Amino acid sequence: MLIGYARVSTDEQNLSLQLDALRAAGCARIFCDEGISGAETDRRELNNALRTLTTGDVLVVWKLDRLGRSLAHLIQITTRLQEEAIGFRSLSEAIDTTTASGKLMFHVIGAIAEFERSLISDRTRAGMAAAKARGQHLGRERKIAEDDAHWAREAISSGRLAPYEVARTLRVSMPTLYRALRRAEGPGAVA
Repeated sequence: MLIGYARVSTDEQNLSLQLDALRAAGCARIFCDEGISGAETDRRELNNALRTLTTGDVLVVWKLDRLGRSLAHLIQITTRLQEEAIGFRSLSEAIDTTTASGKLMFHVIGAIAEFERSLISDRTRAGMAAAKARGQHLGRERKIAEDDAHWAREAISSGRLAPYEVARTLRVSMPTLYRALRRAEGPGAVA
């Protein structure tokens, strides 16, 4: 029996293309995960599909990256399937592990996909390092603006307000206030 598995990463994405392809391939049953990243290894419907499969069945996906994002996870799943005498088929890449050439193709394509993700990750880190070197702030917006941090430092150092009063006025936690005070003072400063 052919068992299909489909997945989309966000709720805005649509499963219809995958479902149409899986039905056309002859899948008797299709399991779908919606709004779940391929990097997530614990997926409810994937787990249900894997529990449903029995010896001689074939797990079918529209595309390899619908099953998983890391080569390690893909190999873990297909090794488990192989140990249980269950096949794996990816329609887009024409991979069918019930054949020797399909097994080889699966490993080659999986390795290339992981290499591509590594390159993207490297480029992202390089871009972030370059932005940081240019003095750009990375990450979420700070809760205390630079002007407010200078005001807080002056209010506390002059004795007008206690640190907890400044934190309450700015509506931030004490750790957030102290981080802002250190930034306002500059490198090496202690609040």
